[in-house]
Amino acid sequence: MFLISPMRRRLLGGLSLSVLAGNCLAQAGDYPSKPINVVVPFAAGGSVDSAARVVLQGMSERLKQNFVIENVAGASGTIGTQKVVRSPADGYTLLFAVASPINVAPVVKPSTVKYDSLKDLVPIGAAASSPFVLIANPKLPINSVAELVAAAKKEPGKLNYGTDGVGTSMHLTAEIIKLNAGIDIVHVPYKNGPQVLTELAGGTLELAVMPVSLAQSFIKDGKVKALGVTSRNRWPTLPNVPAIAETAGLQKVDEDSWYGLLAPAGTPSPVLDRLTIALRETLKDPAIVEKMNVGGLKPMVLERAAFGTLLQREREGLAAAVKAAGIRPE
Repeated sequence: MFLISPMRRRLLGGLSLSVLAGNCLAQAGDYPSKPINVVVPFAAGGSVDSAARVVLQGMSERLKQNFVIENVAGASGTIGTQKVVRSPADGYTLLFAVASPINVAPVVKPSTVKYDSLKDLVPIGAAASSPFVLIANPKLPINSVAELVAAAKKEPGKLNYGTDGVGTSMHLTAEIIKLNAGIDIVHVPYKNGPQVLTELAGGTLELAVMPVSLAQSFIKDGKVKALGVTSRNRWPTLPNVPAIAETAGLQKVDEDSWYGLLAPAGTPSPVLDRLTIALRETLKDPAIVEKMNVGGLKPMVLERAAFGTLLQREREGLAAAVKAAGIRPE
């Protein structure tokens, strides 16, 4: 699945970080000798875009080269991802993404995906992780996950929730919550996360599942109210918001999402190594880590081989989750 389960954490904990020899840097020649274009396959101002800007700032400082972010939104992130897949494999076009276009859309909407993300892209490294948060319209007379479950069971199909589209990480997370709770809530897809937050705060929507990094400012300002985070434990930047797993019957909910950097398949290994080292050093920088923490993210040091293993296992788990949730692939 696209979520980081306890089993996966144990597996990844056993995978040692790769040690890249100094001669790999020499083999990379003068790379990078010009600005690097990084496609973020979602709208500017969203959680993926914000994470990318923090991480790439650190990498730019270490590689002494500019990183130019290009937001190519649409179709659950698959349009921007496809652009990267079709780009030259020279290290000058990269992808900063989450699971939606890499593993969720290929399983949920295979007819619309025109690439094989596990073959057409190569992992550079994971950069961060963050849970999602179940939030509500402030006027909705529901103040906890337990109250939501009771209300939804009393009147199935009456309540609605918004996400950034069909076949995205947010959509699947919401469906997993519904599956675990045994409730029926109607999905209302939007084009992007900020739009969902605006509609929720304005009263058009009743509920939403959003990344903590995107929703926490709305929560702290009282524009929306948080019912629960999807991580096993409470999240540091929202210490007063319960974990959904604290609710009776929902102890299995443990859903975090990764943010990571990938390149077109065929990108020279020395170039990938140079990028991996820059990413690794960035995630050790206290100033970068502080910015990530403030934004609701945690550094996630997971390099090429281990990140590739996560993606493969995620795909396998996701197929099972989609089947269990009764989602019909499009």
